[in-house]
Amino acid sequence: MDEPSMPNSSAGAPQPTPTTGPPTPPIPLAELLAREELGLRPIAGPADADLLWVHTSEMADPYPYLLGGELLLSAGVLLTDPDHYVGRLVEAGAAALGFGVRPVHETVPRALIEACDRYGLPLLEVPPETPFTTIARAVWRLMAEARHRELRRVTRAQQALATAAARPDPVPAVLHQLATQLGGRAVLLTARGQEVHAAGRRPDPEAAGALTRLARVVARERPGSPSSATDTHGGTHLSAYALGGGEGLVLALATRQRESGDHTVAGIAVVLLSLLAAPHQGADAAGRSAALVRMLLGASPAEVAPLLGPTGPWTVIHARRTDGAPADALTAGALGASLGTALVDAERGAGEAVRVLLGPGPEADRIAARPTPRPGWTLGASAPTAVTALAAADAVAARALAHARATRAPLTVDAPTGGLAALVPPEQAAAHARALLAPLTAPLADTLRCWLSLHGSWDRTAVALGVHRNTVRQRIGRCGELLAVDLDDMDVRTELWFALRQT
Repeated sequence: MDEPSMPNSSAGAPQPTPTTGPPTPPIPLAELLAREELGLRPIAGPADADLLWVHTSEMADPYPYLLGGELLLSAGVLLTDPDHYVGRLVEAGAAALGFGVRPVHETVPRALIEACDRYGLPLLEVPPETPFTTIARAVWRLMAEARHRELRRVTRAQQALATAAARPDPVPAVLHQLATQLGGRAVLLTARGQEVHAAGRRPDPEAAGALTRLARVVARERPGSPSSATDTHGGTHLSAYALGGGEGLVLALATRQRESGDHTVAGIAVVLLSLLAAPHQGADAAGRSAALVRMLLGASPAEVAPLLGPTGPWTVIHARRTDGAPADALTAGALGASLGTALVDAERGAGEAVRVLLGPGPEADRIAARPTPRPGWTLGASAPTAVTALAAADAVAARALAHARATRAPLTVDAPTGGLAALVPPEQAAAHARALLAPLTAPLADTLRCWLSLHGSWDRTAVALGVHRNTVRQRIGRCGELLAVDLDDMDVRTELWFALRQT
């Protein structure tokens, strides 16, 4: 089973923070003890602890194999020196010790209880009828529930921030919403520490000064500055994030507590503020940014077309990292910057592609006219299109990305249909396609389109669609039956490909 990620923490000197997605929140020991069916009984040490994972070991010294934050389960098979044993667990960062009684020990050794009290390590008595695997399963279930809650919280925060970005005063609105979601102070600072906008309860003067100093760490006034950093001051958690745009702006946060998903929520705000707070961005650009956010939340093209304006064309790009890792908001923002746009949608859920929208502008026009591969990414691009056809272009870009992944190409561009197809009036072509493909369901039509685009390759089609190759064979066979055609006939394939291109 995969181990959950450890939440970032720091104390003392500012530390760079990672840019991964929200990790699994730690599980309070009290939640595990509340599972009465386990029969766990705390007998030593403090009552509070945060569990990051579970580990079972009967080694005399498991220190080399601990990562920190574990609930260590043991029956004490090789326990000879409880004081040294507990001291090594504490040194390794173990969160708690669960000691199983019988058959090795009839009761928890008194010396072990005293050592756990002395070192401050929570000690739980595990009854004989409770297998260690049952405890591990309970912890993983609690972690899954916590992960689900955290993802829902991050999703709600994302929607709230996106809605705030669509307001007439987007920067103060985003900061206010961010402060509300995190329960603290959100400040937009210049590289010199001057406050541009702020929202939320102001921290004490010493914490505010520490926050300003932390902001200077990431202000990018010197080469090698980190993009983010964290610190703790008197119980207040401090964070600073450099904004894009090359203006030296920094988002600084001060909160009383730090949840595992807060870094992801802050990352979403960084992308929005980088887009909205740049001095060169006028009202028209801010309106376009807000319109994109609203469109990605489900508004129809007719609603956003007036805000985006009549200019164009627009190109949609779908992207996935070639190493298979999920793309967080900051990584996706960097991709957008390399493509000449800040209009990026990277918060669609795990396993989904990043969407980038290229609009009119010197850099975007150049890239849209001749898209080029980007290192570390697999791209699928639509042809430039009008704003009213963005939904169709989005589907085209998704198919282009699937083709690129199946063929292991860094970039696939779906160019407009030309040649002989241009000789047939669009209305007649569409009517013919609807009549010809009427027997097929949408999944069958999509499978047939992908299979034909990949020259009838079962394996590459399976990769592109994310299904088993036998599923592809079954679907294509069903297509042949419903259409009453021989799909090995090149004339048949050509006509079907033409029809599918019209849908």
